[in-house]
Amino acid sequence: MPEDACVFRPLTKARWSDLETLFGERGACGGCWCMYWRLTRSEYEKKKGAANKRAFKRLVGSGEPPGILAYRDGRPVGWCAVGPRESYPVLERSRPLARVDDLPVWSVTCLFVLRPERRRGVSVELLRAAAAHARRRGAKILEGYPVEARSGRLPDAFAWTGLPAAFRRAGFTEVARRSPTRPYMRRRLG
Repeated sequence: MPEDACVFRPLTKARWSDLETLFGERGACGGCWCMYWRLTRSEYEKKKGAANKRAFKRLVGSGEPPGILAYRDGRPVGWCAVGPRESYPVLERSRPLARVDDLPVWSVTCLFVLRPERRRGVSVELLRAAAAHARRRGAKILEGYPVEARSGRLPDAFAWTGLPAAFRRAGFTEVARRSPTRPYMRRRLG
């Protein structure tokens, strides 16, 4: 393994403080704490910040890891939310991201990489690790819903669902596109 390679671990109750370190005071992006796809819009807005953090901490403590952390040199440097699509009620209600078929799938809903680690391939590694994590838990298909810039470079704050290039490099292929900026990416896990 290369000296600077990332190591990946499921987010468990014992690793909660690593997620807090990674997300910082703002909860990754504006108080989200990875609850965006789990709450109705009005609930999400009311809970932004500390309430979302408490809700996510309860979720982490309840059992099944809701994603994986990337570590470099023992420090948390990245996060990928991954789980059965049904665990994301807002995703299930989304028209542009409606299911393409009735196959059981797992979904990648969030990628967060520490600023100094960005553009170093951490997202691609996280997506590959998410596929391995999902496969170990019985998933046969993993999906993601990255965003594509219409022109130029997409600001980091808007790339939290990932970029298509990272998904392609991690072995995903586009299976649908219902809007110009939202490819529907899928990887079969075998």
